[in-house]
Amino acid sequence: MSDMPEPVDWKTLDKDLKRISQLELATAYVSRPLIATGMALAFVVLAALVASVFLGTESHPILIIAATGFGAYMALNIGANDVANNMGPAVGARALTLGGALLIAAIAESTGALLAGDAVVKRIATDILLPGSVSDSTTFIWAMMAALMAAALWVNLSTWIGAPVSTTHSVVGGVLGAGLFAAGITAVNWKIVGLIGLSWVISPILAGIIAAAFLAFIKVQILYQTDRIAAAQRWLPVLVSVMAGVFITYLIHKGLGRLIEVPLTAILPFGLGTGTLTFFIVKPVIYRQSRGLDNKNKSLKALFSLPLILSATLLSFAHGANDVANAIGPVAAIVQTLQTGAISADAPVPAWVMIIGAFGISFGLFLFGPKLIRMVGSQITKLNPMRAFCVSLATAFTVIVASALGLPVSSTHTAVGAVFGVGFFREWFQDRRRRKKGKASAFEHIAAEERRRRKLVRRSHFMTILAAWIVTVPASALISALIYALLRWISG
Repeated sequence: MSDMPEPVDWKTLDKDLKRISQLELATAYVSRPLIATGMALAFVVLAALVASVFLGTESHPILIIAATGFGAYMALNIGANDVANNMGPAVGARALTLGGALLIAAIAESTGALLAGDAVVKRIATDILLPGSVSDSTTFIWAMMAALMAAALWVNLSTWIGAPVSTTHSVVGGVLGAGLFAAGITAVNWKIVGLIGLSWVISPILAGIIAAAFLAFIKVQILYQTDRIAAAQRWLPVLVSVMAGVFITYLIHKGLGRLIEVPLTAILPFGLGTGTLTFFIVKPVIYRQSRGLDNKNKSLKALFSLPLILSATLLSFAHGANDVANAIGPVAAIVQTLQTGAISADAPVPAWVMIIGAFGISFGLFLFGPKLIRMVGSQITKLNPMRAFCVSLATAFTVIVASALGLPVSSTHTAVGAVFGVGFFREWFQDRRRRKKGKASAFEHIAAEERRRRKLVRRSHFMTILAAWIVTVPASALISALIYALLRWISG
């Protein structure tokens, strides 16, 4: 009997090693979302611990710690969902990589939140509910807690299904639902709610029209000119100047304007002056950049990339300054009410709460933001730097116009509405050119499936996002009412 070992079956061994390798890859792929969820949970727990450290022996520490944890959870969801509207177009246009967009957005959002996000909670709480309708501090605290939890849960669900929704409208719905359950239908300021509902319709349509108008201007005045580079040298400084003027007006109004009440008419001269100064600075720069470029669309994309990155960065800064209040506003209201025993419309925001809100938005962006960034940037319609520039410019422009009209707007609705506007305009423009070339009859007889495939805006995403927008306020209101009832039942 031989003691020699049996020969190794190398083919079988290779197959087994390959299976193990595939199993490891599959395990890593499956566990990746769990890692992000675990890190998010760790951040929420850390935020609650920070609250306990700063509060010390304050009264009602459990409630304040719980409110801080829910505020951190909401901030994570804002970063995961809302920030995509600012950086998505730049990523979809390939002016920024996903990693670069995440880094820039995290810095800009955090900076905006810390420098200009110290907002009052009046518009979140007392603008929705009539003064005096919720006079009991305990009822107010549970209502704010329920609103915060409901808004965070709804935004989380929307992110999971891939629908960019308004975090502002989610919080409004949360306050509305808890207020209705706590104090009845007469407690609600229906005029404000009506204006918010009106903004659902007006802001995305207005943004889409403005974005389409800018894109039409670029096509006619630059893209379809014989000498595109000369046309870009002539008109791009004008467009960048308009961008600078619009954004300085946007930033003052949405950022610094929240600290010091300044009429929009007083801000406009600053925008005009900034735009004029920008024109004289940018014109020679663009002239130098465009020298030696080929007369092709590729050259124009390169010229539009830097203005697009700047506009996306400014949008993120303004977003951080404005929407961080959706996370920390209710927390500040709860903390103030628990500490003083009185409901305050102008509750100051502690620095440690601001830091939690700012970092929560950044962490949410890094952990969960890429999904919505890809959705807004490339899955709704195909974007290039010119189209994405129009989206960013239209977003800021729409907010200013709507503010002048006294309409509360959502950055999500305006940005996504602008993306749809660009896509639908391209469909219309393409069809119009085809008809002018005499190909209308051939096009009309294309099979239904082929015609559907040729659409430049994905109808499935359009319907999903539209449905999510329609149900955001009622859905978050219903969730909030249920949570409020549960909290009151638990508290006895």
